[in-house]
Amino acid sequence: MNFIADRLKRIKPSMTVGINVKANALRAEGKDVLVLAAGEPDFDTPLNIRKAAVTAMEEGQTRYVPGKGTPVLQKAIQSKFLKDNNLNYDLDEIIVGVGGKHIIYNAMMATINPEDEVIIPAPFWVSYPDIVLLAEGKPIIVPCPEDQNFKLTADQLEKSINNKTKWLMLNSPSNPTGSLYSKQELQRLADVLLRYPQVLIMSDDIYEKVIYDDLEFSTIASVEPKLKDRCLTLNGVSKSYCMTGWRLGYCGAPKEIIAAMNKIQSQSTTSTSSISMAASVEALNGSQDFIDKHNQAFVRRRDLVVNLLNQIDGLSCLTPQGAFYVYPSCAGVIGKQTPEGKKISNDEDFMSYLLESEGIAGVHGAAFGLSPYFRLSYATSDEILKDACARIKRACDQLK
Repeated sequence: MNFIADRLKRIKPSMTVGINVKANALRAEGKDVLVLAAGEPDFDTPLNIRKAAVTAMEEGQTRYVPGKGTPVLQKAIQSKFLKDNNLNYDLDEIIVGVGGKHIIYNAMMATINPEDEVIIPAPFWVSYPDIVLLAEGKPIIVPCPEDQNFKLTADQLEKSINNKTKWLMLNSPSNPTGSLYSKQELQRLADVLLRYPQVLIMSDDIYEKVIYDDLEFSTIASVEPKLKDRCLTLNGVSKSYCMTGWRLGYCGAPKEIIAAMNKIQSQSTTSTSSISMAASVEALNGSQDFIDKHNQAFVRRRDLVVNLLNQIDGLSCLTPQGAFYVYPSCAGVIGKQTPEGKKISNDEDFMSYLLESEGIAGVHGAAFGLSPYFRLSYATSDEILKDACARIKRACDQLK
């Protein structure tokens, strides 16, 4: 008997989660593994946010809460959108979920009909296509090569839209590349989208505050206000506020989409934790000073890793503009052989070789839809990053 639903045949498990599990299992066996596959800051959740959670528990805020978010949290999100993005959302246009992934899942399940198409620029965050497939949609993957800084062009967008297109997914700064869309680049995409009123836009802004080099963040609904009633602007507290385990994401979107998402949520998770909501109010309303301090550390680590990787024969790496990942090309090692005589045929082979030979756990580029690359997180200490790059160099030097 087969008890498993056919819909699960459409998808694969999250590659990043799977690699983390494998790497941690090797660590548990006593292997010396450096895990650079995780998408989370290594800093602790700031003290004021933790204290807000403790206060909420002591005050008895431990009961059921509205699925869309407590009124005080919804107002904090409303204020954040207005202050940071010049976006004015009514409270019935805001919803809170169990992390950003949950927001995306609910949005796709609430809006996609069978065979609706979703345009996804590659490289993409690994869960985008699979969430679309679970919702019975069709991911349309648009490769965005390195010479475009891994970003979608207006011409590519125009060629990808047809009468089945339901959504465009944008992520800036990007996971996995760290590429940031400028205001001008978003306006060019917006100019195309204005001609296709049936297309919704999901703007994944989860790394909004993790940007460098005095660059300016822009989101498409504020760049082109005429698109606001077709945009879902996604954000959360996981990255900027070092709250990955608190599981809280949120978005602003047209109220009919929010209502549909809330309907789904009412029959699944209902809500995230009341304590996470209380802590997130403090995250959004409290001091933001620690963000610059964290970003200074990320810039130092970014520059360290990019410099060291670009000194390794066979690898090359662009400098990310945001997030905390590098996405180096490993084209120069494809076709070479390991000391054991195994051919490196693709980026997955290369990452398996790094894990087996030097204990480096990263994610191969095919998982993000564009090869031959790999993703490493630099959200860890300088010492670990130096060690990791030295191991990668040693592994590459041994290839024939």
